[in-house]
Amino acid sequence: MEILYSSILILALLALLASGIWVAIALASVAIIAMLLVEAPIDLVMPSSIWSSVSSWSLTALPLFIWMGEILFRTRLADDLFHGLAPWLNRLPGRLLHVNVIGCGIFAAVSGSSAATAATVGKMSLPELKRRGYEDKISVGSLAASGTLGLLIPPSIILIVYGVSANVSIARLFLAGVLPGLMIVVMFMAYIAIWSLFHKDRMPPAEQGLSLWEKIRRLRLLLPTVLLIAAVIGSIYTGVATATEAATLGVVGSLLIALFSGSLTWENFKLSLYGATRTSCMIGFIIATAAFLSVAMGYAGIPRALAAWIGTMGLSAYELIFALTILYLVLGCFLDGISMVVLTTAIIMPMVQAAQIDLIWFGIFIVIVVEIAQLTPPVGFNLFVVQGLTGHDILFVARSVLPFFLLLCASIVILTIFPQIATWLPQTMFSAG
Repeated sequence: MEILYSSILILALLALLASGIWVAIALASVAIIAMLLVEAPIDLVMPSSIWSSVSSWSLTALPLFIWMGEILFRTRLADDLFHGLAPWLNRLPGRLLHVNVIGCGIFAAVSGSSAATAATVGKMSLPELKRRGYEDKISVGSLAASGTLGLLIPPSIILIVYGVSANVSIARLFLAGVLPGLMIVVMFMAYIAIWSLFHKDRMPPAEQGLSLWEKIRRLRLLLPTVLLIAAVIGSIYTGVATATEAATLGVVGSLLIALFSGSLTWENFKLSLYGATRTSCMIGFIIATAAFLSVAMGYAGIPRALAAWIGTMGLSAYELIFALTILYLVLGCFLDGISMVVLTTAIIMPMVQAAQIDLIWFGIFIVIVVEIAQLTPPVGFNLFVVQGLTGHDILFVARSVLPFFLLLCASIVILTIFPQIATWLPQTMFSAG
């Protein structure tokens, strides 16, 4: 009977998603179908499941971090990042192409959003790189891929969503994302350096370097960002503030940066508030309806049957990780990252726990797979963001990002073989505390 219910619900969900309606509406509709199939009390289950999913205190950090990113999106931060970093990268193989990677890595630490990271850095870096003669393909590919760092480097919106869904410490997840994020930054920069050494004919001539004093003077442009990162992330890591308190500090800091940079107008303030409200409501709506769907599937016995079916297959931890990687990559062709996490967490958690996989590590694994999904057509959000910035067709952007896509796949293999990359820092910091 559970197999029949599963088939009906999967077909219903696919049909609704294909129709183009909101993801949250699709999830709620499938949940209602599931409740009707098993004749469960919808009037009792729906309110309680929705309220319990969105009333978590941990979730309050989400709209604040989103608002912080929206405020910074409307400042001159990207311009300052480019002009502060560029003089120090001229001697590296690949030169200013590294601004895309490092700039996205820095902005990711104050944004938490993949699309906002790619759009903000790209608005400044792509025109500058084009003007200086850098090839479009490598410029576009490095930006689209580096923008995904907004999902991993804390504070990450999707890590907050996973932490709430899986009942895992958000502070530990933030710590766990640091070293994998830096590892991916290094991998991207290494590829750019190697590519430039093998394609010297496609690189523009080196520009005249600035004096050491001028380079140091330009570093002051990075100071507001560095101070904001230190305040937000440092307050969480040292235990001075919770994630929600640090998010509040981040909003105040971003408002001050906008004020002193001359970017804080009443219009920008309203636009940032409206943008954060829309995004937060969308995410909250998805979380609420996904929670309702999870409870409905529990009534239908689907998670239990699925876990039992996986159990009969006798998959090892590595085989389960491989199967889940394929599952998420397929889902990434149709769903955004947050929908993927909230839709699947309740179903796969029993399997993950049965396989004795660390839930902190698994959170980082999910985020990296979602990063890959951001670069997977037809619903690769970063592809569309960069397409909008450049005017290139989606196939050109997808081809440009392919090497970085493969590097992200390689990072999953590395993280699986060496799980300490994700688990060492949270274990060390919390054991020291």
